[in-house]
This record gives sequence, structure tokens and C-alpha cells, in this order.
Amino acid sequence: MELEHSVAQHYTHGSLERAIFEALAASGKDLNHLAPAELAPVDEFHIGGRQATIDFAAELEIKPGLHLLDIGSGLGGASRYFAYKRGCRVTGIDLTEEYVRASEALAKQAGLENLVSYQYGSALALPFAPGSFDGAYMLHVGMNIQDKASLFAEVRRVLKPNGIFGIYDVMRESVEDDVSFPVPWASSPETSFVESALTYRGLLESAGFAIKKERSRRKFAIEFFRQMRAVQDGRPPPLGLHILLGPSAPQKVANIINGLERGLVAPTEIISRAP
Repeated sequence: MELEHSVAQHYTHGSLERAIFEALAASGKDLNHLAPAELAPVDEFHIGGRQATIDFAAELEIKPGLHLLDIGSGLGGASRYFAYKRGCRVTGIDLTEEYVRASEALAKQAGLENLVSYQYGSALALPFAPGSFDGAYMLHVGMNIQDKASLFAEVRRVLKPNGIFGIYDVMRESVEDDVSFPVPWASSPETSFVESALTYRGLLESAGFAIKKERSRRKFAIEFFRQMRAVQDGRPPPLGLHILLGPSAPQKVANIINGLERGLVAPTEIISRAP
């Protein structure tokens, strides 16, 4: 599919695994004994990073032993958190093959390869049997998916009855204007599909999900970026999201901060359950 190819191209780095391991070494990390938390500066590719994942997991009320599906798993930071800290088994799927390969390498170095696995594939055609998972989640994924109705129908199909489905996406809070491009998830409007929480709720309910919780994290996001700028002061550390964002990282970050401060968009959590 042409759109999915364009999305994957946006995220493709070219030598991502090497860049990450070089940055880890430059940060003084022992590459043979990596703790999952040491990877958080680069493998939590969503607003709020590791803290956002921790907060999101608390809302999901995940229990140990569950098998979870990580949709758009990226570099696998969230999946490794759910495995290491929450005692879950996690399967990740992502459109970007380079991310899948890097996720596997990072999981192995962190000693979690028996709890997490990753594969290349589309969220619109999940390669799993019906009722395969106890729960599913996605973090900053829906902004790249135009057909959210099909996405939610696929998630519903692969979940067991009463399965939890958590979403943490950038969502629209105003229709008066739009964010400027580039942003972290898209270089142009052609691959950006930011929708309101109201739209998400309607599509989830149409797919059979019951909405349990919703929370805008706009203030949290603004504070996250404020602290990030204060710490970096224009000099990013070797290991960070700038590796993924590329040369246009400053402009991408500035544009999303502008959208947040103007009330155009906000990272938002929606928690729902399958019947």
C-alpha cells in the first residue's frame, strides 16, 4: 500500500541499529548488560517518554501473565516496559522493518528476548488469529493511519472477550487550525491523520468497544518539553530521540510544542474494552 510505504519511509533511518549502539557506548553503557530503563531516552518514541508509558500502564491496569499486542511497536520501549515491569508477554508489530530489526537487537541485549517478539506488518491486516491477545495498545500510532475504522475492527478481531485496548495518540483539540509541518510523525500532511477524541470514541464504539476512560495529557506534554529544553539547553546528549527525528529534529519539536501551546492538539489516552 502506497500510504503505508510512505509512512515507513518517514521513519526509516538507514543505519539505526548502529547509531543507537554507538550512542549507548558514548553514554558509557555496558552494551553486554543493558537494563531496559537505560534504553528509554531513545526507545520511548512518544510525548512524555518513559513516564508517559508508566502513567499509561497504570490506567490500563495490566496484570502479570497477560499476552499483549503492541501496535506500531517502534523500537519496542513500551513492550519491554510491560514485559520487565508488568510481567507480560508482548508481541509487537510495525510497518518499518528497520525498527523491527533494531527492536529485536535491543530486546536481546536487555535479556528480554523470551518475553517480547516483533514482526513486520500492517495494523490494518494483523497477521494473527481471532482472540489471540488478552489486551492491545498503541502509543502515537493513529496519527499515521487514515482508516481508523478498519484498524479498530482488526484490533477487536484479535482480542479475547473483555480484552483491554489502550490508545495514547496525539489528537485534535481544535478545528480552527492545524499544526505546522514537519512534526515527529509526518513531514507533510499527506501522511498525517490527526483526529479528535470524539472521532476516536465513535469509531471505537462502532467496532464494538466500550469506552472506559479518557484523559487529555496536554499539560503533561507541555511540561515534558519544558523540562527537556531546560536539561538539554541546545546540546542533546548522545542517546536521545534526535537519533530518530533526524536533522529536522529541532523544527519537528518546535512545531509540536507550538501546536500544544496553542491548544490545537494534545496527547490523549482512551481506554476501552472489547465485549
